[in-house]
Amino acid sequence: MIGLVVVSHSRALAEAAVALAAGLLPEQGVAVRIAAGLHDNELGTDAVAVADAITAADSGDGVLVLMDLGSAVLSAETALDLLESPVEVKLSAAPLVEGLLSALAAAGGGADLATVAREAEGALAAKRAQLGESADAAVGNDPQLSTGVMPVDNSVTGTFEVTNEHGLHARPAAELVAVLRNFDATVSLRNATTGAGPVPGDSLTRVLTLGVLPGQLLEVSATGPDAAEVVAKVRALNQNRDHDQPR
Repeated sequence: MIGLVVVSHSRALAEAAVALAAGLLPEQGVAVRIAAGLHDNELGTDAVAVADAITAADSGDGVLVLMDLGSAVLSAETALDLLESPVEVKLSAAPLVEGLLSALAAAGGGADLATVAREAEGALAAKRAQLGESADAAVGNDPQLSTGVMPVDNSVTGTFEVTNEHGLHARPAAELVAVLRNFDATVSLRNATTGAGPVPGDSLTRVLTLGVLPGQLLEVSATGPDAAEVVAKVRALNQNRDHDQPR
């Protein structure tokens, strides 16, 4: 499983970002390590601490490093030269908070390093879409992610009105993506009210671009042995979150 490292000038900021991601996506089984701040709570970054965090986060599959500001990038680059053992490392240009959440969702689903990095770097897509900007530019050139094209033969489809008063916001979207991993099915989601999508159900960055608001219709299409169970599970999740509060 891919490990994650958060590099920040502020220990408090890094810990808060990790706590937020873990709160939205608990029990992912992903090693997340922090290299942030200097001694006595001073602001700054330490390349040695970053190298140690990378080593601690690595399980053999690779490590994605997310950073906040300029010298954090320099420290991370220097840390690569300090590693005592070879580690496959990707330094990500993703936004720290959104990127961490998206990377955690992808890594928790067993994605490889390239996919986890792509998910993190596309993390602003949902915010771009919400502000009326093009979301596709933030996702990259992967055909499945950028077009949302999914298999449709022998699929099971269901359409549900989203009754949660705050729509498919960050927490339910993250929970949905985590749940869908447990099924043997390829899933796509579409905002049937606005026509946004379809998008892959295992990509948190893409699911959030749907911008599903309360009262809108969410279309779920699944293909595979567990297709019917997927549609039933999404229906149950929607019903159970009728009184969900924004988090």
